[in-house]
Amino acid sequence: MKTINTLKSGILTVMILFGLTSAFGQDAKEIVKRADEKWNGEKSSQGTMTMTIVRPTWERTIQFKIWTLEKDYSMTLITAPAKEKGQAFLKRETEMWNWMPSISRMIKLPPSMMADGWMGSDYTNDDILKESSIVVDFIHKIIGSETIDGWDCWKIEMYPHEDAAVVWGKIIKWISKDEYLMMKSEYYDEDEYLVKTELGTEVKLMDDRKIPSRIEIIPADKENQKTIVIIDDIKFNVSIQNSFFSQQNMKRLR
Repeated sequence: MKTINTLKSGILTVMILFGLTSAFGQDAKEIVKRADEKWNGEKSSQGTMTMTIVRPTWERTIQFKIWTLEKDYSMTLITAPAKEKGQAFLKRETEMWNWMPSISRMIKLPPSMMADGWMGSDYTNDDILKESSIVVDFIHKIIGSETIDGWDCWKIEMYPHEDAAVVWGKIIKWISKDEYLMMKSEYYDEDEYLVKTELGTEVKLMDDRKIPSRIEIIPADKENQKTIVIIDDIKFNVSIQNSFFSQQNMKRLR
């Protein structure tokens, strides 16, 4: 009887551990997926944003529109200031382009430029054009729980797959358990040195969901420097075709 009870206890322990491990691993990716879909829309999104680049001796504000369709298509149009107005950025599958109306020139962006600052900000080209996917290109693991700005969050560690074309060596995200909000992110280089921190605040109901409407990007090694992005308006799962994301349309956008 003792042997049978011991065997049952052992089997139960294995089942519990297996269940916890499976759920733990599976949930990490599912949490990131749900947070990503909430932020970008399950299929598509369209919005307007205002970005302020803050430096020790000056500030500059840029306004722009964005359109996205799943992970393969994105378009960004600068609407202000006048000097950059009409400049557009396109990602179409594996190709990325920049249209500069001031010189009537279309420039193809190589993958090596994805880590560069977009429009001189602390956002990277990869952040705007979304070459990499936080769901597809990374391995996810829950490493703890913390409270960020009053929200109880999962703390999720993300390492890129070996064959993934990504900018970062590691990302840690704090995603709220209640609304799947990306409240904080830390981005590390290949040597696991912190490069920048991203903070989401001012949670608002926008279109059909709650999201942080203010995003701050703070470089780790640059004092008194940051970039602030305010989401002025955004709609999710809008009707948009992949034909919208073309070089010809880049020149026509208003």
